Amino acid sequence: MKNIFLILSALVVLGCNQNDDVACTQEARAGLNVTVKNAITNNYLGLGTTVLATDGNYSETQEYMEGIVPSFVGAWEREGNYILRVSAEGYATYISETITVNSDECHVIPQQVEVLLQPE
Repeated sequence: MKNIFLILSALVVLGCNQNDDVACTQEARAGLNVTVKNAITNNYLGLGTTVLATDGNYSETQEYMEGIVPSFVGAWEREGNYILRVSAEGYATYISETITVNSDECHVIPQQVEVLLQPE
């Protein structure tokens, strides 16, 4: 019985020390980072554009972030296999192939996606 206790204790200590080399940050990361452009002019589209990410029964409208490169972000710290549906008035709706978001020992690995919307 003592031997089993010693072995289990050693496994717990070894398991806890395995990730000591990794220093994880506390900020959340967006799994999806989407830029949307007009396919003809190559100008960025922002307000008035909707980016919906779906993974099975889960769906989330991405948040619009203004900036030099406006983007839509979401899937915060959430792994998954996402399909994007991007729409804007005056443009044909775009539906993506599957975009896989994985994670490492600390955070999701952000996926950068550029969508070109075709004017109607």
